[in-house]
Amino acid sequence: MNTPRNPFAAHDPYGTSARQTASPAPAAGAGAAGAWVYDVTEADFQARVLERSLEVPVLLDCWAPWCGPCRSLGPLLERITEAYGGAFELAKINTDEAPNLSAALRIRSIPLVVLFVGGRPVDQFTGALPEGQIRAFLDKHLQPPADPVQALLEEAAAAPAEDAEALLTEALQMVPGHPDVTAALADRLLARNADLAEVTALLDRVPAAERGERDAALRKRLALLANRPAGDPKALAARVAADPRDFEARFALGAWQVFEGDWKAAFDNLLEVVLRDKAEGRPHRERARKQLIEWFDACPDAAVVSHGRRYLGMYLN
Repeated sequence: MNTPRNPFAAHDPYGTSARQTASPAPAAGAGAAGAWVYDVTEADFQARVLERSLEVPVLLDCWAPWCGPCRSLGPLLERITEAYGGAFELAKINTDEAPNLSAALRIRSIPLVVLFVGGRPVDQFTGALPEGQIRAFLDKHLQPPADPVQALLEEAAAAPAEDAEALLTEALQMVPGHPDVTAALADRLLARNADLAEVTALLDRVPAAERGERDAALRKRLALLANRPAGDPKALAARVAADPRDFEARFALGAWQVFEGDWKAAFDNLLEVVLRDKAEGRPHRERARKQLIEWFDACPDAAVVSHGRRYLGMYLN
């Protein structure tokens, strides 16, 4: 790693001797505000501010014991640092004990707060600003803190089934009843034919006011899976093969295909009804249209739904 040079050309008290006595930088993401807030001196400024800012933004609070506004600003900066959860670190320096640094920073009044990123100062403000203005100052330069639940949700989407369930379960331990995580886990459980009562109980843990369209679709799937269709699917398939206009057989076979999770085959069966029904008033066609729309809402495969909707639109025109 290239050591950043002190950016303040007028003074350079941070040479080799200073770096040799520098304190080690705190570990990132240690999980406590104490790891993100620390005092610095001229001796360790190079390591704990300039070099540390290559890894994480560092906010430097320049204060002094006799400064009234500093005493009110300091605790506020510490609370904000904790709230941001490691998105930046707060280094505090007593300017009375750092005359060289004060000269290098050209400090005219305190409190002075300087944000360092990539080994260099990128912005600053003076005075005891209110919390909202400080947050706005930070948000111009900082990435928003990562949402751990969203990160697990995204990781689960690309993970194998067993790993995905573990990741989603972990996310629900962080935020019980999270609507998106609950729906994703319910979808995974249904894909491996889990007990329907278990899936229903999982969905019921989401407050009713927070349930959305995906919850409704999952409950429709549960209702379909809870009712085993009548008839023999092999016999029904033979009837359709023998007579493509055997619409009753197509409806019954489509119900079986949905029950077994073959949504595309079910859609294709009913689309054939829409295409082939030429009877007066086309009663089978209308029945198939309504059934398809109901199944579209329950199908978990967006691509299959898109295919079905496209062909339904074509056949109805």
